[in-house]
Amino acid sequence: MNRIDPHQHAALLEVTRRHFFKDCGIGVGKIALAGLLAGTFRGTATAKPVADPLAVRPPHFPGKAKAVIQLFMAGAPSQLELFDHKPALAAIEGKPIPPEVIGGQRYAFIRPDAAVLGPQYSFAKHGECGAELSEMLPHLAQVVDDIAIVKSCKTDQFNHAPAQIFMNCGFAQPGRPSLGSWVTYGLGSESDQLPAFVVMSTGSGISGGAANWSSGFMPSVYTGTRFRNAGPPILNVDSPVGADARLEADTLGLVSALNRQTLARDGDPEIATRIAAYEMAHRLQTSAPELMNLKDESPDTLALYGCHPEKASFARACLIARRLVERGVRFVTIYHEGWDAHTNVAGNVKNNCKRTDQASAALVTDLKQRGMLDETLVVWGGEFGRTPMVESSAVLNRSMGRDHHPNAFTMWLAGGGIKGGITYGKTDDLGFHIVENEVHVHDLQATILHCLGLNHERLTYRHQGRDFRLTDVHGHVVSDLLV
Repeated sequence: MNRIDPHQHAALLEVTRRHFFKDCGIGVGKIALAGLLAGTFRGTATAKPVADPLAVRPPHFPGKAKAVIQLFMAGAPSQLELFDHKPALAAIEGKPIPPEVIGGQRYAFIRPDAAVLGPQYSFAKHGECGAELSEMLPHLAQVVDDIAIVKSCKTDQFNHAPAQIFMNCGFAQPGRPSLGSWVTYGLGSESDQLPAFVVMSTGSGISGGAANWSSGFMPSVYTGTRFRNAGPPILNVDSPVGADARLEADTLGLVSALNRQTLARDGDPEIATRIAAYEMAHRLQTSAPELMNLKDESPDTLALYGCHPEKASFARACLIARRLVERGVRFVTIYHEGWDAHTNVAGNVKNNCKRTDQASAALVTDLKQRGMLDETLVVWGGEFGRTPMVESSAVLNRSMGRDHHPNAFTMWLAGGGIKGGITYGKTDDLGFHIVENEVHVHDLQATILHCLGLNHERLTYRHQGRDFRLTDVHGHVVSDLLV
């Protein structure tokens, strides 16, 4: 046992509180200031309780659309086999594209002097508008007078993950709010029974991952809610065994009271998110089974979409998307992955069109029949296009494919303030460069927000001392697409 030296003991007895304040390096003044500031911050948080972050808010101006259904064809469909017919490619198939056309363009998997690959399918004109579509889109051909085909889309990114994030968030790296988050932040939600922003997936995986529907630096209440495509939309939506309604209500009530007490003290918006999440999860126990039960849909409607009421599919997701919008959901995204045709582009397009063409067209038809198309904006497309040149590699076991092409690709839009029956933009004879009416990704984003009554330059969020927006410092509304 250590013994205290008598001289040290005497010295300790002489130390007073005044010595502590003198020698600690802080001082009474700094301690008092810290206390005053802490009280000020607590008072500020308490004086300004966080309002409902999803309360309905007015748009900047009257918009045509109230909701958006985004059909995201992840992996990038080949516009040359679907929308942008280029007979000139067939004439020079097997030969390299002239170097002056290529310029300094680089590619992920092919050399710039790769041989040309001609169109793999025939095209024909359809509808009163005479829009030219591939034989792989027989169902879309029936609604072509209701859609606007944009052949002159362009992006800054040429790899999947950054291009998908760029299309959704206006920035190529994760961490920015997604389009659905901006819309729900700007307009709020008209449904108190379902999430404002819902995401579904019908393929094998999304390169950009959850960054595509993240709220970024906004409060996470604006993040998209991922729904499953079969069974309960979220896991554990059913009450656990042995928990009756009374016990569940008491438990949620206690959790809510504690969260609200902490919110009033700290004013942290993430606590408001937590409260909203608990409350939404409780309401989903009632609303989710009714939403996902497609047995109340007519046989004609199920046949229109080509879906089984209980079997997961892109068609079922499209029908659920219509039901979500009917119930006040603001933004729905369906990711259908699998369009990355580095090999056998003809087979890739054929297989994916079998899964998506009928349902995509049915969604437009169904919304129109129900009087919902004018207020629902449908957006179809991927993250970029495919090259006019062929991709073949014995090492990678690839042949007759197409590489990534950011310079020119096609998307289509319908409803919600978009002019139907038009084809906008044009590429050169080889489908390589845009020669008329370029539509950059930021222009597309600005136009979508405009349809909802949101000015993309005024819709901002202050973070780390500066105002951010979806379109960064770019973008303009494509007025020629609007009614």
